[in-house]
Formats: sequence, C-alpha cells, structure tokens
Amino acid sequence: MNELINSILERPKSHKIAILAVVIVLLGGLFYSLLYAPRSAEIAKLQEDVEAARGQKTVKQQRAANLPRLQKEISDLDAKLKEAVAQLPNKKEMADLLSSISSKARESGLEILLFRPRAENYQDFYAEIPVDITVKGNFHDAVGFFDEVGRLHRLINIDNIGFKNPTVTGEQVILETTTVATAFRFLDEAERKKIAEDKAKAAKEKR
Repeated sequence: MNELINSILERPKSHKIAILAVVIVLLGGLFYSLLYAPRSAEIAKLQEDVEAARGQKTVKQQRAANLPRLQKEISDLDAKLKEAVAQLPNKKEMADLLSSISSKARESGLEILLFRPRAENYQDFYAEIPVDITVKGNFHDAVGFFDEVGRLHRLINIDNIGFKNPTVTGEQVILETTTVATAFRFLDEAERKKIAEDKAKAAKEKR
C-alpha cells in the first residue's frame, strides 16, 4: 500500500489530482451505499412503534382502576413511548439539532461553505427538514463528520453525497463535500390537525 501511495505521489501534480479524484469518488459512492441509504423504513417502523405504544397506553389507562400491575405496565409503556419520541425532536428542539450538525462539521476539522435549511416537508405525523451542506477538507475528515452525525441520538438521513474541486496540498487531497442532511421532527397536535384539514380541503376542491 505504501509503495502504491509513493508511486502516486511521485507522479506529476495533474496526474495526482486525476487519480485521487477518481479514487475519492469511488470511495464516496461505496461509503454512501453501505452506510447512508435513506431511512424511510426506519421512519415507518418508528411511526408504528409510537402509535402502538400510544394505543396500548390508552387501553391500559382505561383498565387501570388503581391496580398496581396495570399501573406498572402503563409506566413501562410510557418509557417506551418516550424512547421512540426522543428520536424525533419537537419544533422547539430543531434549532439545537441543526446547530449540533454544524458543530460536528467544525469539530471534524471541516470548513463550512454552505449550511442552508430548506422548507419543511410535512408528512402524517412528522416533518422532514432537508439541509443543503457543503464543507471543505480532506476525505478522512468528511467521513468522520458523517460518522459523528450518525451517532447523534436523532434520526438524520445523509443523502446525495458528492465531491468536487479536489486539490493536492502536500500529501493531502483537499476537496469540497456536498450532501443533503435531512432531519425529522414530530408535528404537534395543532399542526397535524391543520395538515389534515388542508388535505381535506384540497381533496374537496378537486371534486
């Protein structure tokens, strides 16, 4: 491996940039396909867990009648519900979550060139918040950034990873990494009601 790296570093600068750019793009594609596929299945499973926990909690509360055993079951269901909900922040917590993502980029040694949240995309019980991100640094630091985001105790989907403008600085390749980080948050009861009303109104207007 060292001989291969030395052979590449001995080549003219233009050759080094071309070879390393191809390697980086191939590694980036492999990294994305293996570790950061969209989490639609995970979101759907989370929705099922939340709704099931809420339904079971309601049934147990109706039957509780101060019985210790059922009170214990309600407490356990409360804990499961809180654990599921904790993965999706509410509206007030979104600013802190987005700040955490940008902090992870800086802590990974990357320069943030672009960090731009898009408009929210509303689903049945949650909202998607896509964020366009462009950072500058070496490939290793970019991978470290994605790994740190994946360790956050929130659902974050990393998609559309791309690399551009590679330059050789000493023995390092510095490049710009682009991606879309999609965060998710729970909609409160008022938001869910409004969305349902808007859908009903739109459906009525189509008739």
